[in-house]
Amino acid sequence: MRLLLIALLFSTLAHAAPPKTAAFAPVFELAGIRLLCEQAAPLVQRGLPDKQQAQLGNVFAADALCLDLAKRLASQLDKTQLQQAQRQLESPLAQRFTAAERLVGEGGAQGLTAYREQLVERPPREERRQLVRRLDAAAHTTTLATLLRYEVGKTQAFLALQGRGESIDEQALSTQTQAQENALRASSAEAVESFMLYAYRQMPSEQLAEYAALYEQPAVALLLDSSAQVLPELFAARRAQLKK
Repeated sequence: MRLLLIALLFSTLAHAAPPKTAAFAPVFELAGIRLLCEQAAPLVQRGLPDKQQAQLGNVFAADALCLDLAKRLASQLDKTQLQQAQRQLESPLAQRFTAAERLVGEGGAQGLTAYREQLVERPPREERRQLVRRLDAAAHTTTLATLLRYEVGKTQAFLALQGRGESIDEQALSTQTQAQENALRASSAEAVESFMLYAYRQMPSEQLAEYAALYEQPAVALLLDSSAQVLPELFAARRAQLKK
């Protein structure tokens, strides 16, 4: 699948071969991008009639959304970069932090809710907060969470206008919803910070710094930067499919 022999034969004649789209699947899973694809349809469908939900389920299907993203990224990352990103994201260090995140989900929201209430009276050390913010920025957690919520909101606004017989283009839709994006980013950042502080509370700061550095590696950063740039275009293309 990696075509290593062909890559070696032509390494002096051409750029590194692009990865096959299927090679992105495990990396998307590790980076949390697959989860974003899976959440798109359910969030867009929320509160809408069954017939409309069925249509949106098809248009925003997770497999197709991630496949389209992989096709676009195949021209931006070569096979070596994708392999480097996968090695970083499936490293023992990354697995330890992923396990800590899963414990929060398995334990329910009660502990996290109580912790968030405690933060008001007992804020974390500033050094710890800055480490968490560094990780958030490197992992694009707030960026991707905001992107998903914003694109879902734009889609629902588009559907509401269409339901009233009004039409709007993407530029105008973005202009009208810009203030919402700023508010979503602020609330997402607050939620992500408190979640990370809680989930990683048993992790030494040295390991937290190493984990942030993992996401700052060039291949991982390129994967996440490129995904954040391309995903809004994919949502816009799907809204175009909904036009009557």
